[in-house]
Amino acid sequence: MKRSIFFLAITATIYNSCANAQNNEAVNAINAGNLSAHIKVLASDAFEGRKPFTRGEDSAINYIAAEFKKMGLQPGNNGSYFQEVPMVSILSKPTDFRIQGEKGSLTFRYGTDFVAATRRIQPQVQLENSELVFAGYGIVAPEYGWNDYAGLDVKGKTVIVLINDPGQLSPGQFRGKNMTYYGRWTYKFEEASRQGAAGVIIIHNEAGASYPWSVVRNGWANSKLHLESADGNTHRTVVEGWFSQDAAKQLFELAGVSPSIMEQAREKGFKPVDLHLKASVLINNTIQQSTSHNVVATLPGSKQPDQCIVYSAHWDHFGIGPVINGDSIYNGAVDNATGTAGLLAIAKAFTSLNKRPERSVVFLSVTGEEQGLLGSEYYVQHPAFKMENTVANINLDVLNTFGKTSDVTIIGYGQSTLDEYAKAAASKQGRIIVPEAHPEGGWFFRSDHFNFAKKGVPGLYIGPGTKVIGKPEGYGAEQIKQYNSTRYHTPKDEYNPATWDLSGMVTDVRLLFLVGYRLSNENSFPKWKSGSEFKGIQKNR
Repeated sequence: MKRSIFFLAITATIYNSCANAQNNEAVNAINAGNLSAHIKVLASDAFEGRKPFTRGEDSAINYIAAEFKKMGLQPGNNGSYFQEVPMVSILSKPTDFRIQGEKGSLTFRYGTDFVAATRRIQPQVQLENSELVFAGYGIVAPEYGWNDYAGLDVKGKTVIVLINDPGQLSPGQFRGKNMTYYGRWTYKFEEASRQGAAGVIIIHNEAGASYPWSVVRNGWANSKLHLESADGNTHRTVVEGWFSQDAAKQLFELAGVSPSIMEQAREKGFKPVDLHLKASVLINNTIQQSTSHNVVATLPGSKQPDQCIVYSAHWDHFGIGPVINGDSIYNGAVDNATGTAGLLAIAKAFTSLNKRPERSVVFLSVTGEEQGLLGSEYYVQHPAFKMENTVANINLDVLNTFGKTSDVTIIGYGQSTLDEYAKAAASKQGRIIVPEAHPEGGWFFRSDHFNFAKKGVPGLYIGPGTKVIGKPEGYGAEQIKQYNSTRYHTPKDEYNPATWDLSGMVTDVRLLFLVGYRLSNENSFPKWKSGSEFKGIQKNR
C-alpha cells in the first residue's frame, strides 16, 4: 500500500510538472514579438482604418481569418470563418420639434435644443400630437424594487426620461455612484420600446451623461449604423432622442410643472406625470443597407465540446475621415489593433498546448463596436454555441502600451466571480487587481462583453493598470489621460515602436489566457454577484 501511495504521488508530481511545462510553453507564445507583428499590420495605412463596408474591412477580416487558419483553428460559423452581419445606415434629418399645450407652444431647434433619429427602416417617420409623459428615469428594475412605468400605458405616447440612474445623486439607491445598466441611454431607448412608446427623449445633463451636450449634438449629426431586424426595426420606438437641459426646463415651465420634479424622480415610488402637452416632429431618412462580418474560429474541447469560453475583440475602427494635421486615416492602433493582436496571441497560446482544453474555446473578432457594439450583439443572437453553454466572455479592448504594471484594472469590478479568477491569475504574476477609477462613467456597458452580459453570460474586461514598474507615481494615469485626450478616435492613434512599451500588454494578455485556460478545464460556471442587474437571467448563474 505504501509503495502504491508513493507511486501515485510520484505520478501526480510528474503529471503536474508536465502540465505546468506545457502551460508555460503556451504562456510564452504570448510575447512582444507576435503582438507587435500583428499590430503593425492591422494598424498600417494599407488597412485604411478598418471601417466596415470598405476595403479596410476586407483587409482586416481576411488577415484575421488567415491567421486562425494558419493556427489550425476550425471555422466557427457553419464551415466558414466569416459570419455575415446585416446592417443598415440611417441618416436622420428632423424638422423642428414642436410642443403644444393649453398655455402656449414651444419650437425646439435641432442641434441646439434637441437631437432625434429613428432606427426604423423607413424613408420618413413622424410623431404627430403625441402625448408627453415624464416617466422619471424610465427604469424597470425588479431587483431594486423600481418601476417607473408602473400603471402607465404609453402606447402612442412619448416619454421624457432622465439620464443615469437614481444612485448617481442618491447613494442609497441602486449601486450608488457605480452606474448600473439602467442608467445608460441605450437602456432607456430599449425599455421605452418594450413598453410600446411612440417616442422617447432623454434629458441631458453633463454630470449624469459624463459628457457635455456638444458630444450628443456632434454624435447625432451623422448617419448611424444599426442591426437590421426582420421587421425593419419597427419594434423600436418611432423616434428616440435627447433634450438639452435648458430645453427640458422650458418644457416643464410650459407644462406648469416645477423642475424639482427631476429631483423627486429619484425617490422610490415616484409616479409618472402627464405633462398635458403634445409633441410633433417629422424625420426624413437616407437609408443604406449592407453587410459586414464577424470572424469566428473554434478550438473544440476534448471532454465538454458543447460548452465554450469566448474570447472577443473588435477589429473595426473609423476608416478614412476628416483630415487632422494632414492625416485622414484613423488607424486605430490602440483601439483596437492591440486587442485584436491580443486575441490572435491567445489563440496561438491555446493551439500551442500539447493537450486540448476540456471545453471548447471560441475566438471572436467582431465588427461594428465603434457603432454601438453591433457585431457582438449579432453574435449573441446567432451564437456558435448556445448562450446557456457559454461559460464566460473574455474581452480585449484598448490594451496597455506604456509598460509593465504591478496592478491591473477590472472594469465592472464586483459584477461576477470572474473577479476572483482574475485575482488568482494576477497573484501568479505577483500583481494585484484594482477596481476602475471612475465606475460612474458606466464603462462596463461600453464594450463587447456587455452584449454577453445581457444574455446572462459573465464577462471579464480589464483596463491597463496605473502603477508602472520603474516609473514615478502617476505616470500610468498620465499616459492614459494623454491617450484619451490627444489620440483616441483620431488619426494620431498610430503604432509607434519607438515609444510603445509592450511589456505591460504581454503581462495583461497572459493573465487573460490564464483565466480562460482555467475556465476551459473546469466543470463549474462563474456566477453573477448579488446586486448585479444580470443575476438571474440564466438559472445556472
